[in-house]
Amino acid sequence: MLNSKIVGLGHHVPETVVTNFDLEKKINTSDEWIKERTGIQERRFFKKGEDTVANMAAKAAKMALERAGVDKSEIEMIIFATITSDYYFPGSGVLLQRELGLGTIPCMDIKNQCSGFIYALETADNFIKAGKYKTILVVGGEIQSSVLDYSDEGRAVSVIFGDGAGVALVQATQEQDKGVLSTHLHSDGTYAEELAILDPGSSRPERLYKEMTNLDKTYCYMNGSMVFKHAVTKFPEVINEALEHNRKTVDDIDLLIPHQANLRISTAVGQRLGIADEKVYSNIQKYGNTTAASIPIAMSEAWAEGKIKDGDLVCLAAFGSGFTWASALIRW
Repeated sequence: MLNSKIVGLGHHVPETVVTNFDLEKKINTSDEWIKERTGIQERRFFKKGEDTVANMAAKAAKMALERAGVDKSEIEMIIFATITSDYYFPGSGVLLQRELGLGTIPCMDIKNQCSGFIYALETADNFIKAGKYKTILVVGGEIQSSVLDYSDEGRAVSVIFGDGAGVALVQATQEQDKGVLSTHLHSDGTYAEELAILDPGSSRPERLYKEMTNLDKTYCYMNGSMVFKHAVTKFPEVINEALEHNRKTVDDIDLLIPHQANLRISTAVGQRLGIADEKVYSNIQKYGNTTAASIPIAMSEAWAEGKIKDGDLVCLAAFGSGFTWASALIRW
């Protein structure tokens, strides 16, 4: 029976570093306020005319391939998680295919916000277990900085987000005790408008209209207290679901890599589960919330830092807009 295994990880972030002090110059905020509420100290913003979602993902993919010692010709499919495609359509999957020169392999785009990468990972896992493909590139990539509201009304959201891309190269393996042990996906559309960008939407009389730039609906709205309340509940639930499914306990986890939404959320989740701080990986301090890219970027860095080793039990978890939430348990 086939299983799927992550054999390579890569990431890329833009060169432009934007600190909290930089934001102080354009938003009515402060370094102290941002760090206290989010844990973020800096983030990366794309350079116009140079960085795209697709070409950042291509750089991340090349890193993953090099680390894995795998030639790009082995890639049989791309699954790209993003809510900020370079174009309204087509999605960034085909643009990445073109960047890498991968011929006519199938590409799929997944729009599940902060949970997108785990949704994409489950999709790849099932394709591989079904015997359809042997090597799949699973991607999370975002450019959020071009859609932030720097007014006083939007400052609580705009200080959170950053840009970047991360990649996992997933391959078929006969090893039953290694690789993706299970994935668990959930959603609740009841709260869809509590964290959302509503315009431009196809259900409007006109998708684009003259007054749109003056409307708050073109920027990200977040009911922060509601998101926090649900996140600190759903994160532990979905992590425990993965552990129970595999007859494991919290003590068996070697590293928890949560979606980098807010350092306060990650800390609260670790405390609720009783996981030591050193077992909860965080890099939100450097990159902010990169949505679908946050987990693969964090995985790539954690692996490079020696915090993911052969035989380790790694848990991924995410919560975000939709609301959607998900987890994956992986034996490295």
